Amino acid sequence: MKRLAVSRRRWNGVCVDVTEFWGHGETCNHLCFENEVRLSGLLEEVGGRCEPRLHASKRCSVEYTPRHMHFAPAGMSVWGYSNNLRYIKDITLVFDVRALEERLGERMSAEAAMTPRLRFSDDRLWTLLKLLSDVAHDHDPSAELYGDGLTAAIVARLLVPAQGAPPRRGGLSPWQLRRVEEYLEAQLPRAVSLSELATLTGLSQAHFARAFKASTGRAPYRWQLERRIGRAQALLLDPTKSLEDVADATGFVDAAHFGRIFRNVAGTTPGAWRRERTG
Repeated sequence: MKRLAVSRRRWNGVCVDVTEFWGHGETCNHLCFENEVRLSGLLEEVGGRCEPRLHASKRCSVEYTPRHMHFAPAGMSVWGYSNNLRYIKDITLVFDVRALEERLGERMSAEAAMTPRLRFSDDRLWTLLKLLSDVAHDHDPSAELYGDGLTAAIVARLLVPAQGAPPRRGGLSPWQLRRVEEYLEAQLPRAVSLSELATLTGLSQAHFARAFKASTGRAPYRWQLERRIGRAQALLLDPTKSLEDVADATGFVDAAHFGRIFRNVAGTTPGAWRRERTG
């Protein structure tokens, strides 16, 4: 028996599909998004190996490597082949290169976007894909900034020429930082996109993310998450408010979700934190 599950999200206008396949026996499937520029990364394979193919009946010409990825320009057909695999998990990102240039404020490499790459390895890029796949099911408001930052980093590594993205070590100016922090505070706890924050400062997303971290020591999503927890802590000091009330007021799905994130940030559970401070 074979089973397929797909989770789809969009960050920064990039379509992100995380696919899980359960089955056995030989399979060879034509992969989706043939008319789009896309990147796919193999996250897990259990029971055997899989490979990308340019022709359904011809083996991949590139030797197997762990954590392999493939990049395909628009118009290039790719098949996914496996023999006796029991479980496969992969991620595919679909890019609109022109839209990304405008959205991210970065010049993309036309050569990179047109050059296919089969079974290539890049540990940094694979790690970014894995982190993105981990939040595919996470609809917490801070996941918006997190996913935006990850997709921007993936695009920069994959499609932006090195000379087009010089390192910038400076932080935000005082007025830029003040404007962004005031905006984030005013919008809590709703989801905020990286493009919103970059627009406030007149910077590209990539430049803004680097400058914000240089100024605060935090990625934008982490700053927002910690401020939500800070607001939750203030509410926890009110004994009339239940954990469910606090979770709802600070944008968490439920008390259990709130508890997990609170412990990750504060190092203890909301209940324990409240007891230590209210007696």
